[in-house]
Amino acid sequence: MKQFRRWWRILILSLLFVSVVAPLVFFSHRLKFLAGRREFIEDLASTTYRTDIIKLNAIGQEDAEGLEGPKEVVYKDKDFLSAISYSSKKTNDSEEYRNEGHRSNLFERFSHDQRGNQQVHEKEASSVAGEKNKFNQIIDGNTHSESHGTTDENLKGTKKEQSDRKATRRHHSLRSQSLKGTNKKIREIKDQIIRAKAYSNFAPPSSNSHLVKELKLRIKDMERAVGEVTEDSDLSRSALQKMRRMEASLLKAGRVYPDCFAMAVKLRAMTNSAEEQVRSQKNEVTYLAHLAARTTSKGIHCLSMRLTAEYFALPFEERKLPNERKIHDPKLYHYAVFSDNVLACAVVVKSTVSTAMEPKKLVFHIVTDSLNSPAISMWFLLNPPGKATIHIENIENFKWLSKYSSLKKQNSSDTRYTSELNYLRFYLPDIFPALNKIVLFDHDVVVQRDLRGLWNVNMEGKVVGAVGTCHESEASFLTMYMLINFSDPFIAKRFDANACTWAFGMNVFNLQEWKRQNLTDVYHRYLQMGSQRPLWSAGSLPLGWVTFYNKVKVLDRRWHVLGLGYDSGIDQTEIERAAVIHYDGVRKPWMDTAVGRYKGYWTKFVKYDHPFLQQCNLHD
Repeated sequence: MKQFRRWWRILILSLLFVSVVAPLVFFSHRLKFLAGRREFIEDLASTTYRTDIIKLNAIGQEDAEGLEGPKEVVYKDKDFLSAISYSSKKTNDSEEYRNEGHRSNLFERFSHDQRGNQQVHEKEASSVAGEKNKFNQIIDGNTHSESHGTTDENLKGTKKEQSDRKATRRHHSLRSQSLKGTNKKIREIKDQIIRAKAYSNFAPPSSNSHLVKELKLRIKDMERAVGEVTEDSDLSRSALQKMRRMEASLLKAGRVYPDCFAMAVKLRAMTNSAEEQVRSQKNEVTYLAHLAARTTSKGIHCLSMRLTAEYFALPFEERKLPNERKIHDPKLYHYAVFSDNVLACAVVVKSTVSTAMEPKKLVFHIVTDSLNSPAISMWFLLNPPGKATIHIENIENFKWLSKYSSLKKQNSSDTRYTSELNYLRFYLPDIFPALNKIVLFDHDVVVQRDLRGLWNVNMEGKVVGAVGTCHESEASFLTMYMLINFSDPFIAKRFDANACTWAFGMNVFNLQEWKRQNLTDVYHRYLQMGSQRPLWSAGSLPLGWVTFYNKVKVLDRRWHVLGLGYDSGIDQTEIERAAVIHYDGVRKPWMDTAVGRYKGYWTKFVKYDHPFLQQCNLHD
C-alpha cells in the first residue's frame, strides 16, 4: 500500500513537471524570435537617414515644356502587386525597345566621329612639327615672315584649327550624351523621389495616414539606395527592388490623388522654388567671385606689409635698384607692367627672364601706386632678376597726369575699371618719352617663350600689335557690338560692328606712330563722350577698340593664349606652345578659386620657400 502511494505521488509529480516545463520548451523558439524582432525594431528606430536634399534632376530636364499629367490606368480586380510588377516590366521593356535603335545610331555616329577625330588629330600631329619649326624661327628672330603677312592671312591660318576644335567639342558632346543615356536608372530613382515628395505634400501637415508614412519610408529607402552613386553599374540589386516597391507606392498614391491638375501645380511650385534657389545661389557665387577678384587676399597683403617694413628699415642709399642707366635705352627690349600685386609682378618678371635668350637686354618698367611701391622695390632688391634691369615707378610721380581730370570718369563700382593703373596704357608715350617701342603686359600673364621675334614684327604703320578675338569657335570670342552701343548714330556711322576685335594683356606698341597720330587726344575725346551718354561698357577694352580702330596689327594667335581665368576647356597643347598665356577673368592664379589644371603654369615661377611667403601662409 505504501509502495503504491509512493508511485502514485511520483506519477502525479511527473505529470505536473511535464505540464510546466513542456510549454516553456515549446514556446522558447517563439520567444527567441520575438526578442530578435524587438532588437531589429530598436535598430530600425535608431537608424539615421540622409537629410540632404537630392538634386531635382527631373525638373531640370523639362526644357520649359508643359508638364504632363499622370497617365490614366484602369485596374482590374486582380492582385495589386502582381499587376504593378507586370505593368512596370512591360513599360521598361517597351522603352528599352524604342530606345534601342536610337542608342545604336548614336553609337554608330559616336564611333564614326571618333574615327574622324582620330584622323584629324593624326593630320594635326603631322602638321604641328612644321608649324612649330616655323614659329620657333619667328621667335628666334631668324625670319620676318609676319612682316609680310596681312590680317586676312592670319585669319585663314586658323580655319583648320577651328574645324579641329569643333570636331573635338562635338566628340565630347556625343560622349556626354551617351553617358547620360547609360544612367537611366539613377534618373528614374531621382524622379521617383521627386514624385513621392510631391504626393506626400498633398496631405495636410497634421495627416498621419498610412500612405504618407509609406511614401516617406520609401523616400528614405531610395535616398539611401542611390547615395552618392552616379552610374547605373554601381547600383546594388536591392536598389532595383526598392524601385519596384516605390513604383507600387506611387501607383497607390496616384489612385488616392487622381487630380492631374493639382499634381501639375504642385510640381510647378517645386520647380519654381528650385529654380529660384539656383538663381539666387548663382548670383551669390558670381558676386563673391568678382569681389574676390578685385580685392587683395590676406596672404598677399601680409607679404606687401612685410616687404614694406623691410624696405623702410634699409638705409636710403641701399634702396636703389641697379642698372638705372639702361631704363631709357631704346635699343633694349622694354616691357611694362602696371600693377599693385607684388607676387604677380614677380611671376611676370621671372617667367620672362627665365625664357629669354638675352636677359641682359631686358628692361622691366613696373608702375604702381605709393602704397605698393616700397614692397615691390624690396622684393626685387631681395630677388634680383639676374642680368635684367628693373625700374619701379610711382604713379604719384606723374605730375602731368593731374591735368587729365577725365581719367576717373568711369561709371562703375568695380575697382578694376576705375583704377588709374588700368588706364595708364593710354598714356604710354607720356610715361616713356625716350622709347620707340614697348611691350605691355597685364600682371596676370606668364611668359613661356623667348619674345625676341615679337620685336621684329613689321607693324606696317599700325600702332598696336595684338592677338585677335574674332574667332567664333573660341571662348574668348568677342565682337564690337557686345561691348559697344551701336544703336547710337555716332557709333554706327564710324565703326563696323563686325570688325575683328583684339585683346589687351600682351601688346606691342609703336610709340613713335602713336605720337605721330596723337592717339592720346583721340582717347580723351572718346572718354569724354562716353561719360556723357552710354556708348560702351565700363572698362578699358571698348575704349581701346575705338581709340585704335583700324590701327591694329593682328598677330599670330600663338603669341598670346587667352581664357585661363574663366575657360576650363582650353587644349593643353595650345597652352604649352603659346609664347604668353593670360589668366584673364575672375579666377586669377594666385587665388583659391583659380582653375586647378592651369595653376601649375603660374606657381612654378613662385618661390614658395621664401621666408616671407611662408610667414604669410602663401603656399602652392
